[in-house]
Amino acid sequence: MSPQTQRGIPVRRRLLPVAAILPFLSLALLTLPACSHYQLGTKAKLAFTTLYVAPVENRAMLPQAPAIFTTEIRDALLKDGRVTLVASPEAAEVTLRVTLTGYEREVAVASSADTGLTRKFALNLRAACTLTDNRTGKALFTNREIRVAQDAYTDSGQLQSEYQALPLLAGTLAGKVAHAVLDVW
Repeated sequence: MSPQTQRGIPVRRRLLPVAAILPFLSLALLTLPACSHYQLGTKAKLAFTTLYVAPVENRAMLPQAPAIFTTEIRDALLKDGRVTLVASPEAAEVTLRVTLTGYEREVAVASSADTGLTRKFALNLRAACTLTDNRTGKALFTNREIRVAQDAYTDSGQLQSEYQALPLLAGTLAGKVAHAVLDVW
């Protein structure tokens, strides 16, 4: 038998591992230079660098909401890092005002044993945002409506489930408010 066959079956040469690695090596050589120019974030510059977030106004009659929502909005803006939050409107280039305008709960799921007993509510919150340039007094946007929703399961009681859902609503709203403020329009 020749060294190229063993029991009548051709034996592949030792080039197999090199041939298997070659596509991966060429893929790596093509993609690494592309990744060298990647930059996190956006290159767009905002028209302002300092921002004052006024305490959230509560017209939705949602108890204890202003403190939670103000904190979440400030945190969302701080995490972005493109603006500096200041403690007064006098020290800021722009001022953000958020007003909670509506809060509704809708029955999403009723109990199979008693249709009058709710198992899950859909909580819907509306807010209006205004961003004002303190240097010119001109509004960059006025009463921009933002809507968020969150499910609340009533297994531990309706009051408890809504209390637990409030920080989740605040976090979702804060993210949308941060996008409205920091998106370059």
